[in-house]
Amino acid sequence: MRVLLVEDEEFLAEMVADGLRRDAIAVDVASDGAEGLRKLRFGAYDVLVLDRDLPGVHGDEVCRRVVEQRLLTRVLMLTAAGTVRDRVAGLGLGADDYLTKPFAYDELLARVLALGRRVHPALPPVIERAGLVMDGARRQASRDGRYLSLSRKEFAVLEVLMRADGAVVSGEDLIEQVWEEDTSYRTNAVRVTLSKLRTKLGEPQVVETVPGVGYRIADVPGDRSPNAAAGDQALNSTAGERTPNSASRVQAPNSASRDRS
Repeated sequence: MRVLLVEDEEFLAEMVADGLRRDAIAVDVASDGAEGLRKLRFGAYDVLVLDRDLPGVHGDEVCRRVVEQRLLTRVLMLTAAGTVRDRVAGLGLGADDYLTKPFAYDELLARVLALGRRVHPALPPVIERAGLVMDGARRQASRDGRYLSLSRKEFAVLEVLMRADGAVVSGEDLIEQVWEEDTSYRTNAVRVTLSKLRTKLGEPQVVETVPGVGYRIADVPGDRSPNAAAGDQALNSTAGERTPNSASRVQAPNSASRDRS
C-alpha cells in the first residue's frame, strides 16, 4: 500500500509517517496543499491522509480535486474541528473518512488499512502457491511447512509476488508498493531484498527473474494458476519468441477511474 500524507504540522507528520513505515506502508509526505496536489499528479496512491486546515491551497480544495479527477485514491481527512457540522462538511466534499485531532495512531492505522481494502478487492487472508503459504493477517509465512523468518520488506515483497498469482511484477511496481518515494537506493534495495528472500526460501528457487521484465513466483508441477500463462508469455517474449499479450504486469494503484459510490 502507498500513502500520501499532507500535513503542515512537522512533528505530527514525522510521527505518522514513521509509524506507517514501521508497519510496512510506503509513505510520501507533503507539507502544504500545493505540494500535495503535485505529488498526486505524478504519483499513484491508495490512500490520502489529508489535513483539512492547510496553508495555501486548503485541504477542502485538495479533496475536491481528488473527486473531480476521479482518482482511485481514498481520502482520510484530519482536522482539529470535531463538531458534527465539520464532519458532515468534510464528508460532503468527498472524503471517505474523517478523524479529529488529537487521535491515537492505532486508530489512524486501522482507518488507513480499511480504506486500502476498499481500493483493492479483498483476497483470501491466506495465500498459497508453489509450496508457499502466507497469512497476511498474522504476518506469517512458511514453505513446505517450514516457518520463514522474514523482515518487513521481505514479507511485503513476497506478498506482492504471491498476490500477483504467477503474473510478472516489475521492479518499478515493487518499488511503488513496498518502498517510500525518498529511498534513493531503492533499485538496489529491490535486488538486495530479493537476494535475502531467495536465501531464506531455500532450494529449489521459487522467485524467478524474467530478464528485462521483472519477477514472479515460478510454477511447480501441479500448481497452475490463471495468471501463470501470462508469466510464461513474458518469458517467451524475452527469448525472442512472439506470443500474444507477451508480458503481464501488476497494475500500479490509480490506474483505473475511481468509483465514488
